[in-house]
Amino acid sequence: MTVNIRRWSEISGEDSEKLLSRSEIDIAEVSDAVAGIISDVRSRGDKALQELNKRFDGAPLDAPIRIPENHFDEADVLLSQKIKDALEYSVENVRRYHADQEPDGLHWKEIRPGIMAGERTGPIDSAAFYVPRARGSFPSMLYLMAVPPQKPGVKRIAMASPPDEKGRVDAACLYTARLCGVDEVYAIGGAQAWAALAYGTESVKKVDKCLGPGSKYVAAAKRLLGDVLDCGLPAGPSESIILSDATPDPRDVARNLLVEAEHGSDSSVLLITDSDRLAQEVSKHLSELGDALPEPRRTFVSDVLSGYGGILIVDSIEEGAELANRFATEHLQIRTADPFATLGLITNAGEILLGNNVPFSAANYSVGANAVLPTGGNARTWSGVSVGDFKKRSSVVYMSETGLTDLRSHAAALAEYEGFPAHQRALTEWKPAEDAGSTDKRG
Repeated sequence: MTVNIRRWSEISGEDSEKLLSRSEIDIAEVSDAVAGIISDVRSRGDKALQELNKRFDGAPLDAPIRIPENHFDEADVLLSQKIKDALEYSVENVRRYHADQEPDGLHWKEIRPGIMAGERTGPIDSAAFYVPRARGSFPSMLYLMAVPPQKPGVKRIAMASPPDEKGRVDAACLYTARLCGVDEVYAIGGAQAWAALAYGTESVKKVDKCLGPGSKYVAAAKRLLGDVLDCGLPAGPSESIILSDATPDPRDVARNLLVEAEHGSDSSVLLITDSDRLAQEVSKHLSELGDALPEPRRTFVSDVLSGYGGILIVDSIEEGAELANRFATEHLQIRTADPFATLGLITNAGEILLGNNVPFSAANYSVGANAVLPTGGNARTWSGVSVGDFKKRSSVVYMSETGLTDLRSHAAALAEYEGFPAHQRALTEWKPAEDAGSTDKRG
């Protein structure tokens, strides 16, 4: 297995920009095909979805798009108690993590005497979640997205996931849906799922917002549907960075690098280290551990480590942190002698895991912190899924007569300067209630 080992100082500007852009650059290649799928679903509804389910997932043409109740019951029987316990444990941790986020209600403060302003927060009306399936089954993605909207009380919560060849959605996802109060589950995948949730069909109710990671086809659909559907954070192919000095166990570093790499060939995985020795030892372990994986994971890992991933050697941890900030990765693991000190160097990352006892997979599944995170460098401005993603805010203002009397000359001056006479008159011609009443000649 080939593992890229490069020295950052020796990479050309063009190659460094390509490395930083990673697989997101490939989305343009599928945009036309995705646009055609969206148009087909919008114009033909359920019929298009059934044909696309058959074409992409091998599902029967007559399989239901909305999952019936008996499928949930069958999923409950199919799952082992071990998996149920793991799901319930993890869901509870996610609930605890999100419990104190974003208080509800109306919050006021006095800006000046007689001027009160604040915000009222409340839930959005509907939300949906997309759970991919082609490279695995991901009930963890569902509970990480479905728990946060429970706190503000979103009225409708839906889910879409690709069907198998029998038209069934993954059993663990169905069990998790019940556990998290997901009201509607649809057996549809890829770009067609996003189109159906954006526009609605005979079987699929449109929603206000949809979240979820996926392939470059899903990423392209989210971009194209952005004007009609709130697609939330950009969540495309998986990516991770380990920022490390010479101190950690090389074999454990290698194990963690494989975690996100096994998601797919379009993942991006990097070890950034200032230790030549660690780089060489990790490379050997990556080859050994990667070759031992079953297919298709072995191919995924091989593609990643020889493509958008591998090992970058830097001159110092400070230079490595600067590079990690430029990359703004989805998952960042800090494996240095003093990870808390290194944390102070990091400004851009979807999540930051400190020390040698937080494997990527622990955070992905069961810690409780949300692991649905921005990808493609978007951690510069985006954050992971939270309760706030399912709330809307309204500004609320109240002024007494004294407050408006104090404010209006300043606002009127600005209205005059900007050339809005109606704005200006609404301020300058206003009178307190008792003065306004004295001009009434009807009596």
